[in-house]
Amino acid sequence: MKKFNGKAIYCPSGKAQEYSYWACNFYVGCSNCCTYCYCKKGILKGAMGMDMPQLKKCFKDKDHALEIFEQELLKNLADLQKCGLFFSFTTDPLLFETKELTMLAVNICLYHSVPVKILSKCTEYVGQFSYELQCSDYDLSKVAFGFTLTGHDELEPNANTNNERIQAMKRLHDVGFKTFASIEPIIDFASSFKMINQTHDFCDL
Repeated sequence: MKKFNGKAIYCPSGKAQEYSYWACNFYVGCSNCCTYCYCKKGILKGAMGMDMPQLKKCFKDKDHALEIFEQELLKNLADLQKCGLFFSFTTDPLLFETKELTMLAVNICLYHSVPVKILSKCTEYVGQFSYELQCSDYDLSKVAFGFTLTGHDELEPNANTNNERIQAMKRLHDVGFKTFASIEPIIDFASSFKMINQTHDFCDL
């Protein structure tokens, strides 16, 4: 399978491939302000560690970002249809500032039969997004919603609580979407096991 490093879509390296062989980043920076965020550490801090999402500098505006995204998707369509696309590693894709581009890009993916995985700590807009998808003619089995779960709300000050994420995950599962949990980082084993125990009945992936 070929490697690709575009402006919006790319092939992650290293352990990031456990999520997907293909990923999409429109933004850098994140307002969840998690204290453990790798984007806020070391050499990444200056380029990706902002406390508010910012459109990547390679894009003129949202329209340009979506145009580039669709070009890159069509260029790699066969591989993406096989492996799917992950949103995203450099911000939360369902923040107020990021959700619009995420939703538009996911619709393009589903129109072209590309499976998607969306990893978030936000729950406010999941209901709206999932309802819009349910009202469409798309194959909902190609959509997986995931939530990062640490069991430590105090380390994720601007994100929805872990309990709110768990409840959103259950609601999404109950209406037919695939779900997954990212139990990381492991702050302590007891908290991680608690997150697993509270979600295993409605965690698909």
